Amino acid sequence: MAGPYPLATLGPTITSAGITIPTYADVYASLQASFQGIYGSDAVISPDSQDGNMLAVFAKAISDGNNAIVAAYQSFSPSFAQGANLSSLVRINGLTRDVATNSTVVVTITGTAGTTITNGVVQDTNGNLWNLPVSVTIPLAGAIDETATAQQIGAISATTNSVNIIFNPQLGWSTVNNPVHIAVPGAPVETDATLRVRQSKSVALPATSPLAAIFAAIGQLPGVTQWTVYENNTSSTDVNGVPSHSIDVIVAGGDLQTIANTIQKTKSEGTGTYGAETFTVIDQGSGLPIVIHFDVLTEVPIYVSITIKALPGFAGSTVGSIQSAVSAFLESLPIGGEVFYSQLYPAAQLDSTGVGATYYITALTVGLTPSPTGTVNIPIAFNAAAFCVPANVVVTVT
Repeated sequence: MAGPYPLATLGPTITSAGITIPTYADVYASLQASFQGIYGSDAVISPDSQDGNMLAVFAKAISDGNNAIVAAYQSFSPSFAQGANLSSLVRINGLTRDVATNSTVVVTITGTAGTTITNGVVQDTNGNLWNLPVSVTIPLAGAIDETATAQQIGAISATTNSVNIIFNPQLGWSTVNNPVHIAVPGAPVETDATLRVRQSKSVALPATSPLAAIFAAIGQLPGVTQWTVYENNTSSTDVNGVPSHSIDVIVAGGDLQTIANTIQKTKSEGTGTYGAETFTVIDQGSGLPIVIHFDVLTEVPIYVSITIKALPGFAGSTVGSIQSAVSAFLESLPIGGEVFYSQLYPAAQLDSTGVGATYYITALTVGLTPSPTGTVNIPIAFNAAAFCVPANVVVTVT
């Protein structure tokens, strides 16, 4: 209780520290004190009395109004705003809430140099159709990487070498395939929590550091799910093959041409770019073509095999919990993050829950194949990330 009663005010108080309001209990106690101050200390205001009930109704109305004022006060900050109000606020940072998206996959198109493919459509082995950009011109090399977009909204999956059928053949177009990249699943409408994270990163757009500005700009592109910016600011090529005074933007999801355009707009003059993807961008100032390089994130499939001994209280559903926990841990590793063998144990033991007491681990191996045998760390390249779905985690109960 705040006391003494009655309080000086029953409404919100705004100071340099923010907004505060009295609790419902304090409002109720204050009203009781005011009532007895008017009608005498012998006035009956117990909770089961008529006057006591009336004061409770008044206290509830005042408390509800106070909470609404607090919500309105906080809604001016992206940290507390919700729904439509949050969508409106982030426009200050040049952001819009991501709508539901389609899956994308990077495919390699081959054919006769100079051939222009118009409204090309390709098909995967499951029968799903994917749209190529409206116009794709095959360069002199005879091959080009482009982003294909699933026609159906949602998380349409595609493993490597599965998007390999030309649905609407055109003269000069020979093959299509995705030998390197799996599909980046489509996403539902962006949640408030995700939008708040993106807004906090976007404030780096006007940063004095070009690296921070590039990172922020890439992160707000539609469809981008993972990204980082690697820099070699030395005077010689580094151990990763990145040339001196160059950057390598590593990204998963999003439209490749848009990514290239964004890199060109935000990188500082004279900074080189590096990566397996090559796109030509027209410089807005000079009108001259500029070649931009970057990397599409390579996902390294990780497989885990776990043998556990069941103890009293063990439930069959625990197997699924173990699979999900190990998968989530591996998927949370950053780009270039090494898979440390010993760090798999806390996730597999479900240390954050009480379920781990119903079993213990007798064996755990990890590797790059479906039948892992390793008990050592797995290094991940600077432009790659660990990838593990729950099905990659096999749990054997003894």
